[in-house]
Amino acid sequence: MVKPEIETYSEDGVWKSRRQGSSRAFSVGGTKAEQQEQGRAAAKRDQAEHVIKNLDGTIGAKNSYGNDPNPPRDKN
Repeated sequence: MVKPEIETYSEDGVWKSRRQGSSRAFSVGGTKAEQQEQGRAAAKRDQAEHVIKNLDGTIGAKNSYGNDPNPPRDKN
């Protein structure tokens, strides 16, 4: 079973974190860095992917804290 991603995003000028598929954020307010920490902690706990979005909604960064479906490959 695939675990839902954790998403950190801005909505109406407020930074929030939620699980993918949920319309309700589990953490609201503070700075982007504070919400990134909340999202990172949840992703580590859930062993899921953490998606951090920019103000315009584009993906700024992705971090995997579980079974990475696309692990890095050595360049040997």
